[in-house]
Amino acid sequence: MSVIEYTQDENIALVTMNDGENRFNLPFLEEFLTILDEIENKTDVSALVVTSSHEKIFCNGIDLDWLVPFIKENDLNTTKTFFRKMMELFRRILLYPMPTIAAISGHSFAGGAIMSCAFDFRFMRSDRGFFCFPEVDLGIPFLPGMVAIIKKAIPTYKFEELQYTGKRVTAVECEAHNIIMKACHIDELMKEAVSFAKGLNKRREIIAEMKKRMYKDIIYVLEAEDPPVIESGIFNV
Repeated sequence: MSVIEYTQDENIALVTMNDGENRFNLPFLEEFLTILDEIENKTDVSALVVTSSHEKIFCNGIDLDWLVPFIKENDLNTTKTFFRKMMELFRRILLYPMPTIAAISGHSFAGGAIMSCAFDFRFMRSDRGFFCFPEVDLGIPFLPGMVAIIKKAIPTYKFEELQYTGKRVTAVECEAHNIIMKACHIDELMKEAVSFAKGLNKRREIIAEMKKRMYKDIIYVLEAEDPPVIESGIFNV
């Protein structure tokens, strides 16, 4: 089984993350970006749905077991490359030339929650799993580009609460604050997400241009941001 794989169902590409807790490290990020390129360039699909094969986790963000040793060794080349690649994935999803849907099938923590925000639409499992930004307790302030992506998906008042408290919220609470479109039992999650995606049979070039215009301010922040921010230290290790 590949780390990330996809299948095509009529006009949608269904991407499944298969790497356990789907934590971000360079191999994972590179594979994800490769799959997105392949879908865009080798298929004619008009919508993208991303989910996880893990029984209770969608994505748990940065693979600290992989990254922290490079930080401790002051390996700036690897850490810069990692953060560039992670932000590249977020930007790729944000500007993907078709509607994108995250079918959040379990816990979505930290970087996984940020990635979820980069999608156009989110459906979330209601019977298990939390949405959470634990960075406040890990000693990891958000990069400006991360903040910009999160704020396009989460109302400011709710983002402030989640960021400063590290609170875990359920799908029902996420739905109440319009973070997700719908809270679904696991038995209905993929049916709801796929059905919604199949109704989004739009022209890629129009969607791409709409996103370019809608997210102009976010693009500006992302383009202005560079790993020198990382050199000053965003991890307490």
